[in-house]
Amino acid sequence: MNNRSNRNIAEIMKDEMVMRNRILSILREEAKTIPELAGAIEYPGEEIMFWIMAMWRYGLLKEVGKPNAEGYYKYRAVE
Repeated sequence: MNNRSNRNIAEIMKDEMVMRNRILSILREEAKTIPELAGAIEYPGEEIMFWIMAMWRYGLLKEVGKPNAEGYYKYRAVE
C-alpha cells in the first residue's frame, strides 16, 4: 500500500494542476476509463475520479461512447 491511499480530499485536489497536464497528455493519445488511467499513472482510482470530474466539469475532456460492462465511460481530451 502506498502513502497516497489515505489522503484526504484537500490533499488530492491540491495536486489537480500537476495531474491535469499528465492526464490530458494521456487522453490526447487515447480515450481511457478511470481504472485504465489509474493503472497508467499509478495513482488510486479514487484520486483519478476527483481530477476527471473536475476536468469534465470545466470542459477539458468529454465522455466517449457508452459505459463499458463495469459502468465506466472512456474519456478523451477536448481539443
